[in-house]
Amino acid sequence: MKIGIIGAGNIGGTLARRLVEEGHSVAIANSRGPETLTELAAESGAEPVTAEHAARGRKLVVVTIPLKNVPSLPDDLFDGVDQSVVVVDTCNYYPRERDGRIASIEEGMTESRWVSEQIGRPVVKAFNNIHSDHLLENGKPSGTPERIALPVAGDDEADKAVVMELVDQLGFDPVDDGGIDDSWRQQPGTPCYGANLDAASLKATLAETPASRPEEFTA
Repeated sequence: MKIGIIGAGNIGGTLARRLVEEGHSVAIANSRGPETLTELAAESGAEPVTAEHAARGRKLVVVTIPLKNVPSLPDDLFDGVDQSVVVVDTCNYYPRERDGRIASIEEGMTESRWVSEQIGRPVVKAFNNIHSDHLLENGKPSGTPERIALPVAGDDEADKAVVMELVDQLGFDPVDDGGIDDSWRQQPGTPCYGANLDAASLKATLAETPASRPEEFTA
């Protein structure tokens, strides 16, 4: 699959490495330009490109940047990009540490609904609740006992199925977390965040997660 990654931080760089290992054709971009990605490109096998190029000619695009930077993405980022292209959002809201106050999120909008509104495309929420080193090192073959499970939320069932298959390829059990407005159950501060649960435990934890946002993750 041709995949574009916008963001070359811990999760973006890790996904580039793992996806290339799985045989995907990966292009990766950051805010500083492709010339700053030569080391990552040499290590991972991903192609360094601009953000606009990362979004074009792909079957799936991952947006994995600090949440506060989402509005700074190019206005024409997805202009002309077919609606069949799946967009994955891994972004998390850290108002006190990094992002500042985002009113819509503070008023109850899920992080991914906000991202979707900013970029003008539906998104699937995934890969946001696992530490990057665990994503890099802890994938296991399907059927392995206590295989780590990852939640996946999205409104389009076909898009969500594509992402869930990718999660499985990378060595994790995908668990359906409902629509994008249900993705609050995998946001920072929730019981599944960084917990490395197996599928049964993750399903139970998601079902029992309280709807209130922890105070430390509010502005």
